[in-house]
Amino acid sequence: MAKAIKLSDELVNDATAHGKAHHRTPPRQIEYWARIGKIAEENPDLPLGFVKDMLVGIEEVELGDVSEYKYG
Repeated sequence: MAKAIKLSDELVNDATAHGKAHHRTPPRQIEYWARIGKIAEENPDLPLGFVKDMLVGIEEVELGDVSEYKYG
């Protein structure tokens, strides 16, 4: 369910700039930041790079872009 919320102009401007660099709309960029922040807060021992890579991995699985890992 979508809800309208008030955000500072500074946050929206930052989200616009960062979102353009990653081909996301400002709302999608803010959702991305919120998702990363929530995961980081729940898992303080995980490095940010690991969290980002994990999110990419989840998206790849959902798209079916996976293959069996063969060791050796």
